[in-house]
Amino acid sequence: MTSEEIRPATAADVPAVKDVTDAAYTHYIERIGVVPVPMEADHAANVAAGKVFVTGDPVIGLVVLETHADHLFLDSIAVHPDAHGKGVGRRLLNFVDARARALGLPEVRLYTNALMWENQKIYPKYGYEVVERRVDGPYDRVHYRKRL
Repeated sequence: MTSEEIRPATAADVPAVKDVTDAAYTHYIERIGVVPVPMEADHAANVAAGKVFVTGDPVIGLVVLETHADHLFLDSIAVHPDAHGKGVGRRLLNFVDARARALGLPEVRLYTNALMWENQKIYPKYGYEVVERRVDGPYDRVHYRKRL
């Protein structure tokens, strides 16, 4: 696999999926006051269900996707901090768009914590628009969608 390929994760990738997710989200714990949801995900179950796609050898980035009847939900995107600024996130977001189109879905949806302000600067650059801001339990979330 080249460093730019994105492929479905396998059971052998589960430890790397956890490591990259933890590395990408750990610094948010203090800021938001709770553990980010992606860090508590059942990575093995998500991989087994075909929801996780990875890039890099070793894995440096990943997305977790859920297919719905009318959209593709980007549940999580994680890039290892050592790979920041190298286009990994852009490639993953482009992959998400291509995946939604291949599935015949008209839009991609996602949300981010309102205190993860870096994400709120990134997503509009890739065509996402804010749909709403909503509190779900301890999480204050900004919901986005991108029409394809």
